[in-house]
Amino acid sequence: MKSQSTLLVICSAVMLALSGFSFFHRNKTAQVYKKPVRTTSTYRIVIDKSHYELKLYDEEGWVSTYPVVFGTSEMTDKMMEGDRRTPEGQYKIIAKKLHPEWGHFLLLDYPTQTDLEKFNARKSQGIIPSNAKPGGGIGIHATRRNEDRFVDYYYNWTLGCISTKREYAKELYDLLPVGTEVTILH
Repeated sequence: MKSQSTLLVICSAVMLALSGFSFFHRNKTAQVYKKPVRTTSTYRIVIDKSHYELKLYDEEGWVSTYPVVFGTSEMTDKMMEGDRRTPEGQYKIIAKKLHPEWGHFLLLDYPTQTDLEKFNARKSQGIIPSNAKPGGGIGIHATRRNEDRFVDYYYNWTLGCISTKREYAKELYDLLPVGTEVTILH
């Protein structure tokens, strides 16, 4: 009986780890170097998946860093619709909207021509199914209500988007214009 309990605990821990849950609480808050000034003409974002960070830059350099989470704990490039992976590459914010579930949403121009070329190459090599689609609707958005703790615990829960705490998503939404460049790194 004791071995069954031990096995159950081990299996549960493995399942939580595979789902993207981390046992380490980071309670990370945005690190603000200077107060963002809305009169600057250009902002850019660099998202570092391996460090769970979104860094905001202006013409003078680094402005602030926000903690983020992604679609899946498998931190590889998005291959096709439904894989829950977050794409890697160069993007732009193409629209801003308020999503009923995810709050402030900055839509990215995924898939770009580069993404489509990678997608078609993977298809022709048989890496992904011939009936696969590239997907779309990738953006930067808030957590669902009362789920900011997902960011604190590195819980990757999205369908491939980048998610941050609700207050940070609103801050970015208010600050960044359509056309802002976004780089997503592994």
